[in-house]
Amino acid sequence: MVVLFYSDIDDPRPWRAALARALPELDFRVWPDIGRPEEIDYALVWKPPGGMLASLPRLKAILSLGAGVDHLFLDAQLPAGVPITRMVDAGLAPQMSEYAMYGVLHFHRCMDRYAIMQREGLWKQLPAIPPAQRTIGVMGLGVLGGDFACKAQVMGFHVIGWSRRAHGLEGVGEYHGADGLAAFLAATQILVNFLPLTPETHGILDRALFARLPRGAFLVNLARGGHLVEDDLVAALDSGQLGGAMLDVFVQEPLPEGHAFWRHPRIVVTPHIAGLAIAELMVEQVVDNIMRLERGETPTGLVDRRRGY
Repeated sequence: MVVLFYSDIDDPRPWRAALARALPELDFRVWPDIGRPEEIDYALVWKPPGGMLASLPRLKAILSLGAGVDHLFLDAQLPAGVPITRMVDAGLAPQMSEYAMYGVLHFHRCMDRYAIMQREGLWKQLPAIPPAQRTIGVMGLGVLGGDFACKAQVMGFHVIGWSRRAHGLEGVGEYHGADGLAAFLAATQILVNFLPLTPETHGILDRALFARLPRGAFLVNLARGGHLVEDDLVAALDSGQLGGAMLDVFVQEPLPEGHAFWRHPRIVVTPHIAGLAIAELMVEQVVDNIMRLERGETPTGLVDRRRGY
């Protein structure tokens, strides 16, 4: 059994060690040293080059190293009929919830304003707002968004969510579909985006959406850069419609030198670190899916190509 590994950001060595412990018989190869392409059974990848997967004639499945798979659908030569899986939790949910909570607390406790005051040498205490009086709006209530929504409730925040369908999360006020979006946004003071990136959600964080939020609301985007219309965000911040934004994902990564986000006083930039691929935490799901596929069973995290996730 042969697995091909490709990622331009992840170190293959922990993956080699973790898979060797779990499947000693596995032949682990790292692009571009793949040997004979017709020997590759599985591709464990993040943002592979276009055409790479199509060059593997015996490929049984494509295993994404992340919860998102939009990076795969950018490949015009993506092999049809080959199953695609995405990471379901596998250590991502706690990390993503930590980041989202940090973003929420950053704005809830006025840390953005205190940072400006520090630079100005100003000592002033700002009014505190009880968490129960702060409404957190979570876009996307799947495994990751649902985990955060539940944890935000434990912290005492009023939590509402918007998604394609009902999830039945206890204590979360849920809104669904186009009909529920306006009411959801009108009530949201800190918007946290966990949506998958699909043709329907591409560019959803735009001028029209920001205008529906209460004036001075905040944005935390840790889903995908393609959700955000970047110029619209800058305009909303400069006009005061939005009070601030914390961004972990961008249309172009790494974020280009000289990009407006780097020095905007109301934007916090982080380099796509909300959920990192940790081999020791993810290898169990990868191994389980390989064995399921070998037995002809349905893997976990199987992607519906029609929906895009």
